[in-house]
Amino acid sequence: MREHRYATYILASRSHQFYVGVTNNLERRMRQHREHAFEGFTARYNVDRLVWYQIFGDIRDAIAREKQLKGWRREKKIHLIESENPTWQDLSEEWGKPITLKDIIRSSG
Repeated sequence: MREHRYATYILASRSHQFYVGVTNNLERRMRQHREHAFEGFTARYNVDRLVWYQIFGDIRDAIAREKQLKGWRREKKIHLIESENPTWQDLSEEWGKPITLKDIIRSSG
């Protein structure tokens, strides 16, 4: 039986506009956000940097967390992000990029 994985995530723009979402494939969903595959808030405001995410085995837990985060004030979301990602790095920045020999040598170094 296949193990299911669901992610609740927070995206941010460079000007710190937020988007909270849930997905069953975070890598694919991030690609869609970056390519502006869907019209809407994230495309309009260029909200495409993954700054926080949490993985769940049950979709109900992921949706409950999404609803919880959507109900939070901005300051509380900022605190959550900065507690785990203080530099606001795009956590998906390297996803999907080809691995080079230099990368392999650096990781085994």
